[in-house]
Amino acid sequence: MELNEKRVQQQIRNFEKAISAYTGQEPLARFLTRYYKENKQMGSSDRRMTSRLCYNYFRIGDWKKGASPLDRVVHAEYLCEQESSMVQLLAPELHATIKRPLPEKIALIHADMHVFFPLVNEISDVIDKQEFLVSQLIQPDLFVRLKRGNERAVLSELEYRQIPFKQLSEQAVALPNGTKLQEMTKVAGLYEIQDLSSQRTLDDIEALKGEKWWDACAASGGKALLFLDKYPHIDLLVSDIRLSILRNLDERFEKARITVPYRKKIIDLTQDVHYILQGELFDGIILDAPCSGSGTWGRTPEMKAQFSEEKLRKFSTLQRTIASNVVQALKPGKSLTYITCSVYKSENEDVVDYLVSDHGMAVDKMHVLHGYREKADTMFVARLVKRQ
Repeated sequence: MELNEKRVQQQIRNFEKAISAYTGQEPLARFLTRYYKENKQMGSSDRRMTSRLCYNYFRIGDWKKGASPLDRVVHAEYLCEQESSMVQLLAPELHATIKRPLPEKIALIHADMHVFFPLVNEISDVIDKQEFLVSQLIQPDLFVRLKRGNERAVLSELEYRQIPFKQLSEQAVALPNGTKLQEMTKVAGLYEIQDLSSQRTLDDIEALKGEKWWDACAASGGKALLFLDKYPHIDLLVSDIRLSILRNLDERFEKARITVPYRKKIIDLTQDVHYILQGELFDGIILDAPCSGSGTWGRTPEMKAQFSEEKLRKFSTLQRTIASNVVQALKPGKSLTYITCSVYKSENEDVVDYLVSDHGMAVDKMHVLHGYREKADTMFVARLVKRQ
């Protein structure tokens, strides 16, 4: 590969300016969008490379923490990429082995994998730590879920636009990260951008026509859309803590061409829910609990630098509070599906143990969705039944 030294030096300057301006007060993606608007002189290839370098910089976690940003990013580029002009110019001895398999490269430069990710000892035992830590250096794919009955229309549009994709199941499709789907207006509403693991979180659920279900932490409505696609004839209540969240959910449902009726309420799940629900009981509850998001940090690696043991404790306490309030509204003999996008035991198995010991729940199914093996998010799902 021919090396353009002047071009690489420009890329270094762009990276150093951007990374020094980033304070960690907002998601990296949002910061970069704003940063590029303020620096209109940067062309599309400049923006692409700056984004790549910034993301790779954070992928290695605390490894080489004391080094200069440039030294860190050179080593991150070596590990995360199969080709890099920056490595070729600044570390030619590393560039000679840049195409080697990732575990080999980690060993060659004696990188300490255990600091690629915070609180490694807190990760659930069922997760292969070595595999998971290596996956931190790999950018996840983009996944879409095809709406039931519209699969062929969306696939035909992808083929027509010559967008590379891999069909993983009848409704799940993987695309390269960064794929632009905005121009696919012809099939707007016939697919949802949704991570592969997220698409599988409701696989253990069975809902009967006319049953009452509650999606307790609905957020932007991803799980509710997935649920209604599978079970359109149920009585669904969606709730969240803020009206603005539910308004966004309404907009998303409209774009997804959802015509089935659903109810919505603003509910603070840290408080007793009996009064606001007027004693209503449900045949099933989906609780996609607020969590660290640690299973998604392959997409947002900057979050790793901001996490701590104290934050983990706060999430674990919050999850227990919310779960204990939510199960009060569950009919005996019916199921709660507890979901997180966390890899930490204290947010997953420990919360399930608490529900079993303190709230009369029984575990029906419990498993980790090992997204780190499929360039997807890693998630946790447990189906618990309320004892009669």
